Amino acid sequence: MAIEIKAPAFPESVADGEVATWHKSEGDAVARDELLVEIETDKVVMEVVAPEAGVLTSIVAGEGETILSEALLAVLEPGAVAAPADEAVVPVEAAGPGEGEPSMGPAARALIDEHGIDPGVIAGSGKGGRITKDDVTRYLKDQEQPTPAKVAAVSAAIAPVANVPEVSGVSSERIEKRVPMTRMRARIAERLLDATQQTAMLTTFNEVNMAPLMKLRAQYKDQFEKTHNGTRLGFMGFFVKACCEALKRYPAVNASIDGNDVVYHGYQDIGVAVSTEDGLVVPVLRDADFMSIADVEAAIRDLGLKARDKKLTIEEMTGGTFTVSNGGVFGSLLSTPILNPPQTGILGMHTIQERPVAIDGEVVIQPMMYLALSYDHRLIDGKTAVQFLVTVKGFIEDPARILLQL
Repeated sequence: MAIEIKAPAFPESVADGEVATWHKSEGDAVARDELLVEIETDKVVMEVVAPEAGVLTSIVAGEGETILSEALLAVLEPGAVAAPADEAVVPVEAAGPGEGEPSMGPAARALIDEHGIDPGVIAGSGKGGRITKDDVTRYLKDQEQPTPAKVAAVSAAIAPVANVPEVSGVSSERIEKRVPMTRMRARIAERLLDATQQTAMLTTFNEVNMAPLMKLRAQYKDQFEKTHNGTRLGFMGFFVKACCEALKRYPAVNASIDGNDVVYHGYQDIGVAVSTEDGLVVPVLRDADFMSIADVEAAIRDLGLKARDKKLTIEEMTGGTFTVSNGGVFGSLLSTPILNPPQTGILGMHTIQERPVAIDGEVVIQPMMYLALSYDHRLIDGKTAVQFLVTVKGFIEDPARILLQL
């Protein structure tokens, strides 16, 4: 009996999704738990796997289609065996309207129709000469490459023009490419715009001397890594723990605004901004105040790997009472981080740079880092914001206070 392959049940915060990538085509044999398709929402990418071994007989929702929660994606015939290449039967809906036209899947058909390509010029690499999406993509890429004929045509066109220097082997084509935003990027853009328009965002700055923390790290990093099963000792663990202690002292920075109410959170769930190819995501460290520095470092590493591989769940990205963003890993010297509503505060870390500073009446060179705290001025006064940032600075410049909770 055929099995209907459906989209996952989306949480209430996710209205719909988009079919991102089919990893199998119609007529392909699949194994149990083998990845079939990826569904992209505005928060995460969800994977749909085969519930049983069999043959994917029909794809209902092609790549790029918008779908609702638990929408029908495909039909699987369990226990069936894929037909040999020379006997493969292509469903009517997957083939084009032309008589004798090469067979292809819905994703390949959509690309061909979009670009007005003659299917006859594309060599299919699938079973029985079936045209796949990769075949179409490869063909389009080949067409974009400058060929000798194209270069000659451009050279002939500019030859009569006076005072134009010849550039051997270089095409002067001004190529533009227009692609739609991914759902995740569009959602990120929407949230960032909302944050700037719907909050009274202000940023205060300070600088921290990283020498004590760097000395501590250099002294114990090898022993730390051996003791904690390969977990490396970085700076994020100290900053997260410093923020947790500072948030206990200044609960307004850990609060959120809900309409006309202020919600004070009796826990510290710290969001850690992670950069991915698809944009910035903020997985959350739950109850970070009860985590050790080793726990924080290990959790950040695991969440970073999940973000890179698009394995983060919505639960891992939901909530958070405060956020820490480290633009310094990319070389940023100073920035004004944008709030992650409904949170009212975000700490921005930056690159460490040696600068001359005055210590005990003498000018010395020290490794300094600028810190930025962006906050919602509707709830947090400037005095509170400055005191919070100074508290974080104090913990980092004297890291023993973090462990002793002083």
